[in-house]
Amino acid sequence: MLRSLWTAKTGLDAQQTSLDTISNNLANVSTTAYKRARPVFEDLLYQNIRSAGLTENAGTPNYQPDDTYLPAGLQAGNGSTISATQKIMSAGSLVQSQNPLDVAVNGNGFFKVRTGNGEAYSRSGNFMRDAGGYIVSPSGSKVLGVDNNPIRIDGTATDIVIGTDGTITYYSGITNPPSINTAGQIALYNFTNPAGLSSVGGGLYFETQSSGAAVARTVNNSSSFGSVTQYFTEQSNVNVAEELVNLIAAQRAYEITAKSVSASDQILQKLGQL
Repeated sequence: MLRSLWTAKTGLDAQQTSLDTISNNLANVSTTAYKRARPVFEDLLYQNIRSAGLTENAGTPNYQPDDTYLPAGLQAGNGSTISATQKIMSAGSLVQSQNPLDVAVNGNGFFKVRTGNGEAYSRSGNFMRDAGGYIVSPSGSKVLGVDNNPIRIDGTATDIVIGTDGTITYYSGITNPPSINTAGQIALYNFTNPAGLSSVGGGLYFETQSSGAAVARTVNNSSSFGSVTQYFTEQSNVNVAEELVNLIAAQRAYEITAKSVSASDQILQKLGQL
């Protein structure tokens, strides 16, 4: 069997995964705070037919210690693979809204939410209130404050204001004149390697060994986290023009690799006729 058939097969698999990744980026171009993924290609293990650094007469009776070393070895490649789909965590553009609970992280950092599967992190700040008055994500995950407890706003609250440090204040209409109340402070966290977070859909990420432990925003490191901006949401960082170019390039690479399979097949047909 020709090695080229199996080599081309690995190329087809790699380009198919690349097409899947690009298609997912384009499908999420309007998803709030979505981070595009980039396929990372690697070559597979090589078959060493002749190792680099050997002499021309190595392994023969004519071998002499002062023989000239060959400048290069002889290796046969075994194709390519996609070793990772790296998340590009650059910030998307901010778009203004009319919802007072819409917030965006203007800089680094993630919101922390409590899900049915534990605590997760998100850049998506299109929040709202549930029936109990808690600030939640569209999927119902409760937003956590700096005390790691869910943030609740009284049902009579008016004129909700969220400061750049995440502090939430509001007027309460129970008293006359209305009193100013503090609901809590939205927590921000960052990671040594944000690309190492595990994406589970819904704009949620879980901490992993690769991402490192979450680092909380404090007064001492607040400058490196940026700020919280009310009445704005972060858009996807997908560049449609760039993704379309990548899509065409991946499609052409797939077609060329498929021609390698066709050429190998024609060679096998010729060999079968001998």
